[in-house]
Amino acid sequence: MKKIYACFCTDVIHEGHLNIIEQAKQYGEVIAGVLSDQAMIKYNRFPIVSFEERKRMLEEIPGISEVVVQKEVMYEETLKKLKPDYVIHGDNWKSGPMEVIRNNVIETLKEWGGELIEIPYTYNERVSNIEVLMKEKAAMPEYRRKRLRLLLKLCPIVKTIEVHSGLTGLIAEKTIVANDGEIDQFDAMWLSSLCDSTVKGKPDIELVDMSSRLRTVDDILEVTTKPIILDGDTGGLIEHFVYNVRTLERMGVSAVIIEDKTGLKKNSLFGTEVEQTQDTIEGFCAKIKAGKKAQRTEDFMIIARIESLILEKGMKDALARAIAYTEAGADGIMIHSRRKEPTEIFEFCDRFREINKDTPIVVVPTSYNQVTEEELYNHGINIVIYANQLTRSAFPAMQQTATDILKYHRAKEVDERLMPIKEILTLIDEL
Repeated sequence: MKKIYACFCTDVIHEGHLNIIEQAKQYGEVIAGVLSDQAMIKYNRFPIVSFEERKRMLEEIPGISEVVVQKEVMYEETLKKLKPDYVIHGDNWKSGPMEVIRNNVIETLKEWGGELIEIPYTYNERVSNIEVLMKEKAAMPEYRRKRLRLLLKLCPIVKTIEVHSGLTGLIAEKTIVANDGEIDQFDAMWLSSLCDSTVKGKPDIELVDMSSRLRTVDDILEVTTKPIILDGDTGGLIEHFVYNVRTLERMGVSAVIIEDKTGLKKNSLFGTEVEQTQDTIEGFCAKIKAGKKAQRTEDFMIIARIESLILEKGMKDALARAIAYTEAGADGIMIHSRRKEPTEIFEFCDRFREINKDTPIVVVPTSYNQVTEEELYNHGINIVIYANQLTRSAFPAMQQTATDILKYHRAKEVDERLMPIKEILTLIDEL
């Protein structure tokens, strides 16, 4: 009897999936694959239900003889174990980033003469409504808020990109690339106070208050599903910080990062060039403890940002603070540097990992941008934040466009470097 393989990346079985199974049964024995949680994330489908539930859904469908786990987005490993005569799939992966998966299937099947069968993808209102409902569910606070903690368990390193509006949130949400035979994308979003202030034309001195920043958060939450890490600056007064923690937690934000400085906020990359005052260890620990006590769930994370290396206080001070902050309840440590080389960051991480194996470490490689994610991972780093690249890339492009329109007294000369408005609108989902 012919062996048929069909893999599913879904939290719910709808008529489109059942159609694939019915088609597959016509060719022989059907083996269904269920993607692991790690593979689901790479496929841009963060699981809402557990792996066990997804597996059970398939096991209960008549006509499926066996359900196997596919641990990778690419089919190669699973196909070489099963050696099916046919792989069956919808025809919706013939273009775009997912084409690399299709090519992997075709090349692997050639080894033993297997064939790929593609059937028309099911497009109708019922299927569309199910997909919309699942996306809306994924965006609900109770699902989104815990997503960062889950990512830390599932990903070698959580890739985070700066966003400052609903549109940049959609870019972070929907940008997927096929690279070196793999699918890749951003895992989370960073809402920077620097970039939020900049796009509002305000200085980065905590002039944009939390109410305004929460409106930006809400704009992004409304159109995305990925977890948000908020730049909380110093956290402000303890009495204010505890209320902000509850607000952020209630909205579905996954984490807030607060830095151990006091007084008027100055951007860290100025270092000792401007007057900056670091909080006492005792004072900052009190803020962390108060924030953790204010939480209503275990999902939300408070991450302590250490400014000792920025302020040239030395490695010993940075490590002492890291130990104290984790003992006070911090869910993660962010270590910052403005040096052009990652040497002191790596030294801190290596020495901290000798003491603490588990607490997540966050870095922002803005000044030492030559470092790779693999290098960061090898030094025990869990989250990398690309903190301002979208803002910095947008500004020169807009400035050049404005300059050229003034120069030529028309828009023709800039048109070739502009994205068609229709392409931008395709990012925006309609209800």
